[in-house]
Amino acid sequence: MEDAIKLPDVCETMADVRAGVDTTDRALMELLDLRFGYMRAAARIKADREAVRDEERKAEVINNARTDAEERGLPASELADIWDKLVECSIAYELRLWDSTRQN
Repeated sequence: MEDAIKLPDVCETMADVRAGVDTTDRALMELLDLRFGYMRAAARIKADREAVRDEERKAEVINNARTDAEERGLPASELADIWDKLVECSIAYELRLWDSTRQN
């Protein structure tokens, strides 16, 4: 993150908080871009379209997020819901890519 923002514990104004939130959101988007890069790699690597949806792996990813959130004292159930949406979005993205690279 940028050096100009203050960490949450030393924020003194709402401007400090908003700058931190905005910077964090940009960093999250960069991480999502990287995550979706892995979806692009998966679409390239998987030979079978049926392999794109893996319910066992989906459950593992969501459970990992829930556990991590619990350990951090964050709202685990709500974050697990966000991860469910993230994984579903990732699957849809990967399916579109898989299909588009194998059209005749």
